[in-house]
Amino acid sequence: MSVKLTISGDFCITPPYLSKNLINDETGKLFYESDINIVNLECPVNLAGEENKIIKNGPHLQTKEDIFKYLKQLNVTAVTLANNHILDYGMQGLQSTIDACNKNNIAYTGVGNNLKEAAIPLVLEKNNLRVAIVNFCENEWSVASDDTAGANPLDIIENLAQIKKAKTLADFVIVIIHGGSEFYNLPSPRMIKQYRFFADNGANAVIGHHTHCLSGYEVHSSVPIFYGLGNMIFTKDSEHDSWFTGLTIQLILQKDHPLQWELIPTGQSTENFVLSILGGEKKQQALQEIERYSVVIADENKLKAEWILFVKKRKEQYLITFSVISIIPVKIFRGALRRLGLANKLFPQKYLLGIMNYIFCEAHLDVSKEVLNNKLYKK
Repeated sequence: MSVKLTISGDFCITPPYLSKNLINDETGKLFYESDINIVNLECPVNLAGEENKIIKNGPHLQTKEDIFKYLKQLNVTAVTLANNHILDYGMQGLQSTIDACNKNNIAYTGVGNNLKEAAIPLVLEKNNLRVAIVNFCENEWSVASDDTAGANPLDIIENLAQIKKAKTLADFVIVIIHGGSEFYNLPSPRMIKQYRFFADNGANAVIGHHTHCLSGYEVHSSVPIFYGLGNMIFTKDSEHDSWFTGLTIQLILQKDHPLQWELIPTGQSTENFVLSILGGEKKQQALQEIERYSVVIADENKLKAEWILFVKKRKEQYLITFSVISIIPVKIFRGALRRLGLANKLFPQKYLLGIMNYIFCEAHLDVSKEVLNNKLYKK
């Protein structure tokens, strides 16, 4: 017996769109023909209003329980919740999301009332096969701690232990990671090392999302690694064309057989976010794009060169964030500094060396995290 496992990327339907018809029949049919379907639920169910917003940098996302009618329309079996937005409305938002999952008979993974709970893999059984999902995300604003609720964080040692545990519970282990640089179509050199490490240590497939754009894939030690699925459906306007194209992965799992897969490009309408399976020329364009990125991923020198170019483009943004300029409330002024390349000239060498040391040195980084955490969240 085999299991058809379908995995898609970021899924967020905001309140203004919860009464719209967003999924066409062809897309629904694809998911109903699959045995197990998993999406990344990117926005928490918020029932309590704005007062529970956490302190963070960047936007807060939210939805209502009505989003589950769309998940049911897609025959979703489980949602991954380890992402950078699941704690946007605090413990109440997280708990409302968990309650809605339970009420609607949709399994979830990647979160918990504490770090130990968040790390528990989800085991799904179908056709006499057991599939374990290990889900974690990069460390932003949503991660759990020993005594606080949140998402399962990226931690190489802990994640390895989670994969090894999952291996004892199931026939297949699928690792799903939320991370990467937004709107960058390639993994960083650090991501390549880490994802390959998971492939070398028990994962049968490694799948990433978060960047809101397509990326490439590779096969490492017979394990497929898909570095970026893009958005499945995300009802937020964007100036980036990549926002509207996603990738669904369909895996065929069978004991004592090599894992097989199919790439299924999807698209959202730029006018109303209606989700459909791409066909014809649009499908071929998406698949060709994925192959181009895959060629770069396979070449260490090309990957490094692309990474250097990306960092160069983002340099001014990061330098401004490191400086007191970032507290200036006028966005236009900060944007002008970035576009003109002036931020690079505003920092004395000694200041930048201090920042660098606090980021690169593990001992300094340990202390820096605690100091900032105490300053921001503890009185």
